[in-house]
Amino acid sequence: MNEESRIRIEEVDAAETPPRARVSDADGGAQGPAPGGARQRDYLEGFLQQKPAETPASEPGGATYDAVIEALKEIYDPEIPVNIYDLGLIYGVEVSEGSHVAVTMTLTTPHCPVAESMPGEVELRVGSVPGVGTVDVNLVWDPPWDPQKMSDEAKLELGML
Repeated sequence: MNEESRIRIEEVDAAETPPRARVSDADGGAQGPAPGGARQRDYLEGFLQQKPAETPASEPGGATYDAVIEALKEIYDPEIPVNIYDLGLIYGVEVSEGSHVAVTMTLTTPHCPVAESMPGEVELRVGSVPGVGTVDVNLVWDPPWDPQKMSDEAKLELGML
């Protein structure tokens, strides 16, 4: 091996601590120093002051949509102590711009004792939500309901977790 390819080791008693960087010492970064030597404005300042965009009332997160979901969570299956939303009986909620709400739902079985009254109760409860004009409840059997459609909260309530 030649002398140049060897690693030189030097032992010292102490090393000098390098100076700490300070924001006030910054010279403006890649753009060069700011005019007059002042520090440049934070690039996030305007972004953080922006207000979030309004969510349309008809979309998830919108006032009407969320109020419809809350109304559905107040309807309980008479045989199971869980609301129909967490039970997984609600397959879809659509809120149109004209305040029309369409709820697609199912029941645990076609022979459910509330098969005749549950869609009517859903229509009444959703129709009483402020901002809702008309309500259509579509009762479907395909895909059939199964316990896997339940939320984790419902499964926990029923001792299935």
